[in-house]
Formats: sequence, structure tokens, C-alpha cells
Amino acid sequence: MFIILLLFVGATFVALRSHSHAAPAHHHTTSTTTTTTAPVTSSTVAKAKVTVQVANGTNITGLAETYTQTLQRLTWNTLPRINGPTETATVIYYHPGYLWAAQEIATEIGVPTSAATALAAGASVPGVAGATGDDVVVILGPDVHH
Repeated sequence: MFIILLLFVGATFVALRSHSHAAPAHHHTTSTTTTTTAPVTSSTVAKAKVTVQVANGTNITGLAETYTQTLQRLTWNTLPRINGPTETATVIYYHPGYLWAAQEIATEIGVPTSAATALAAGASVPGVAGATGDDVVVILGPDVHH
């Protein structure tokens, strides 16, 4: 992006210099604007500022503890692990503005990013008491590798 901007400024400078020597009777200017959009791959919010609750939705003892520690090592702000409702696959609930975090967590724990499920602002997570203020809630299913 910077290189394109630099080339555009340089070309404009050269074009203006070459036109300034001649005095044309009519002056016509054409302007072209190119916009590129790139997917957002990170956020300005640090991972350590995102509250993440990990709940065990399986009958595998200690699974939530294992993944809580994994996410802590990856600098997420994890809360104490809890037991959650039984799930057939991992679900990662996120509140508005935290889709990026839910998708990054999914990748880090080895589940599809499609596991990310949006919640309305202040909405509670089904079967998880007290998680309405958490930014991301992970309910582990049997699809995670332990």
C-alpha cells in the first residue's frame, strides 16, 4: 500500500513538472482512485484484555483445565474453568466485537472457525451461569484433541 502511494505521489510530481513548462490553452485532469480491502486478521484489543471462559461440555475429566492453561500460555485473559452443558462439538460463543477473538481461539485449539457463534450484547450463554459479561465463552465438545 505504501509503495503504491509512493509511486502515485512520484508520478504526480513528474506529471505536474512536465505540464508546468508548457502553457496549454485547455487543461484537462483525469483522476483515478483505487481502493483495496484486506481482511482484518487482528484487532487493536490485546488478547490479554479479552476475557475467555472455558467450559467442559464433555465427560472427559480435566478437559476445561487443560484448554484454560493452553489459552493462558497464549496470553488470553482466561477465567477459572467450569463445567458446561454437554455438546456434540465445540461451540465458541462471542459477544459483539469479538468475532476475531473467537476465530483465533478456534484456530489455536484446533477446531473449525465455524464453531464461532454470535451472541447479542449482554446475552447469556445457554447452560453457562454467570457468563454474560465474558467476551468469549468456549464450550468444549468431544471434537477437541486432548
